[in-house]
Amino acid sequence: MSPLQTDIWTLNMGPQHPSTHGVIRFVLKTDGEIIADADPDVGFLHRGLEKIAELVPYPSFMPYTDRLDYLAAINMNWAWALSIERLAGIEVPPRAEHLRVITAELNRIASHLISVGALASDMGAFTPFVHALRDRERINDLFEELCGARLTFNYCRIGGVSLDAPPGWFDRVRGFLDYYEPMIDVFNRLITDNKIFVERLRRVAPVSAEMAIAYGLVGPNLRGSGVKFDLRKDEPYGIYPQLEFEVPVGRGYRDGVLGSCFDRYMVRIEELRQSIRIIRQCLDRIPEGEIQAKVPKVLRPAKGEVYCRTEAPRGEVGFYVISNGEKTPARVKIRTGSWSAMSIIRELSKGWMIADLVAIIGSLDVIAPEVDR
Repeated sequence: MSPLQTDIWTLNMGPQHPSTHGVIRFVLKTDGEIIADADPDVGFLHRGLEKIAELVPYPSFMPYTDRLDYLAAINMNWAWALSIERLAGIEVPPRAEHLRVITAELNRIASHLISVGALASDMGAFTPFVHALRDRERINDLFEELCGARLTFNYCRIGGVSLDAPPGWFDRVRGFLDYYEPMIDVFNRLITDNKIFVERLRRVAPVSAEMAIAYGLVGPNLRGSGVKFDLRKDEPYGIYPQLEFEVPVGRGYRDGVLGSCFDRYMVRIEELRQSIRIIRQCLDRIPEGEIQAKVPKVLRPAKGEVYCRTEAPRGEVGFYVISNGEKTPARVKIRTGSWSAMSIIRELSKGWMIADLVAIIGSLDVIAPEVDR
């Protein structure tokens, strides 16, 4: 008898598929439900942001950074501001540094809520996503009160921040933290400890520490593989060196395999607690004073170059900026966490089922604007 012959099918997943988390397309080659190849087809959301950065004055690029990762706009703002501050030798007032950390960590919580909630929804559990959105809306209310926006905040400025906190805002932030910290346990009871959810993730697509480093994974995806690296600790910036917090790493949660989809998920859950811890310290010690350094009306940094990277919710976001002494940069290159995460999906998905690819993409927390820029 001749061996059973099977056909390889070519399927499109995206660019409108809800589980690709944006306009991203994967060209799948499958043997039945088993993936033989998953070729990412990106560029549907390309807007030429690096070129735009070279055409507008340094401060004018700040609103564009909101669009790099619309779920973590504050972190994108801060990375650009910090890059130019280092290039131009600008010192940020202490109060502005505290406001940056408070808002960046609030934004990290909001971003992780979308990540873990959407992953649960991808796995077929819709209710946890609604819980995550409810709590994220409370953070959006705080941001709206602070700067008038709920998504693209445009809050940081080169040399500081755009607005000081309104009266009573810090108390309302503290009230949110008091409310939300116990809600993490509620969320865990709702989905993290759910047997079906755990089984869908805990041994799926493990990434070893060596593989994570080789593919340039960053942020929770790198730490999910057991690599304890966080720019807030290892290359600290702002006031992070003065703050106490832990760096969660994967450890084979729920008797699984180190670096699995579930480890990447759990790292984000634990980071929610650490962000709360960081914000509380800032609220306890925030000083009075200015929120903006004196910056020339037309900023012309001296000739030179800088590469500045910060720890955004999806890991390292870095700006390489070259100045030729003019009011616009000579060259800008942006590195984002989703781009490196996208690079590993093809290798990681081989041999898994189509349903597992949904889990892999969700656990890597890929977002289209960071990939295409």
